[in-house]
Amino acid sequence: MGEVQESVEPIREMVRVPVDVERAFELFVSELNEWWPAEYTWAGEVLERIVIEQGVAGRCYERGPYGFECDWGRVLAWEPPRRLLFTWQIAPDRVPQPDPERASEVEVRFEEIEEGVTEVTLVHGQFERHGEGAAEYRAALGTEQGWAYMLSRYVELVESEAS
Repeated sequence: MGEVQESVEPIREMVRVPVDVERAFELFVSELNEWWPAEYTWAGEVLERIVIEQGVAGRCYERGPYGFECDWGRVLAWEPPRRLLFTWQIAPDRVPQPDPERASEVEVRFEEIEEGVTEVTLVHGQFERHGEGAAEYRAALGTEQGWAYMLSRYVELVESEAS
């Protein structure tokens, strides 16, 4: 029998952006290529595109030179403009993980808190599904250089568009 992994506390990050909920959702998904840090991809500086396809079972992938593509997740819930849930199929050693049973999950919720202001809450959980190294992986993504940094890039894009 396989070893049972202890539960690992999810990462919770929240940001506020100066746009309505529909635009906040659209910019998160449709403009991913504009805000996602290239240094957080396999292609790095030669990244051509990073994509979350619309709809349940949509692919999350990146594209580099010469047609290089690498899947890094699948959309599990697509509820525009309120909610997006996708698998995080990147193992603790940064190797693509094709088995969705060994993937964590990222949920992003969009809630308008006042007219023209949206609160975006990201919860990255189920790290224990990654197996060995899950707690350390969670700790790394929970630092200022992890999801906090990635979401700060999203906020910068939204604010630049809103001004």
